[in-house]
Amino acid sequence: MAASDIGIDLGTASVLVYAKGKGVVLKEPSVVAFDRDTNKIKEIGEEARLMIGRTPGNIVAVRPLRQGVISDYTVTEKMIKYFVQKAMGKKSYRKPRIAVCVPSGATEVEKRAVEDAAFAAGAREVSIIEEPIAAAIGAGIDISLPMGNMIVDIGGGTADIAVISLGSSVVSTSIKVAGDDFDEAIVRYMRKKHNLLIGERTAEDIKIKIGRCFPLGDSETMDVRGRNLVSGLPKTITVTSEETEEALKESTMQIVEAIHSVLEKTPPELAADVADRGIVLTGGGALLRGLEELIEDRTGINTMTADEAMTCVAIGTGRYVELLAGD
Repeated sequence: MAASDIGIDLGTASVLVYAKGKGVVLKEPSVVAFDRDTNKIKEIGEEARLMIGRTPGNIVAVRPLRQGVISDYTVTEKMIKYFVQKAMGKKSYRKPRIAVCVPSGATEVEKRAVEDAAFAAGAREVSIIEEPIAAAIGAGIDISLPMGNMIVDIGGGTADIAVISLGSSVVSTSIKVAGDDFDEAIVRYMRKKHNLLIGERTAEDIKIKIGRCFPLGDSETMDVRGRNLVSGLPKTITVTSEETEEALKESTMQIVEAIHSVLEKTPPELAADVADRGIVLTGGGALLRGLEELIEDRTGINTMTADEAMTCVAIGTGRYVELLAGD
């Protein structure tokens, strides 16, 4: 296998690139900023993310993937190309083999769009892999065994839940409730409860610093700045972690319900394996505090978060290329 083989976790919130022998070489937000007047791309990745909600009229910062699916094809293609080149450096002569990961509910048309974008970015071969399977490989689970493993992969745009045995998913579902929805729920809550308008990035900060979805020990607080909807002026208020719990209740319960529905459809032998081995959480959304406890509380099954939750899918996608290459 050439060192030019790479795995891409094409996420709604961030893109991670895994290169053979090097591990995850790149992790950048999937945001592209371009100039409307000239249609030229200004920035891609972290620099573009800093522009969200702060751009003048002619520049727009967009996220070309919505809920795990390509919503803007040309921009996605340019973004993949940029990340592939950045990850491989200019020195590569051979075209890479690329494995790209898609949500388990993606349609053939959506998979095709990802495949075309990867070929356009200069791939020699493209393989498409389903997210829960990549997440399981990345979490260090041996998926080739006849054993049931339950993976809950919560990204930015989708949550993929699957019971995997013998290398493929037996029962799976993909719901469009994930990290972004947690942010939106916080924005809505602040508007309703405090008459305060905040942006996506502020909501994400709240979620990361004090967010939780299950009552755990002490309360934490954070000062949040936004615009008061009554006076129209900037205002700062203090938010507590109990409030985030209230704000996130609905969206986290949707994930729990989806887990429940997958368990209901799981064949009894595999369900017994899952009860035995527990549920593994992966993805950035899995880092929300209290999620393990919430799922455990509602299902009665031991739940744990994978070590490198954020990079599991990228690592798994990369290892999958290596498996395909047979080495």
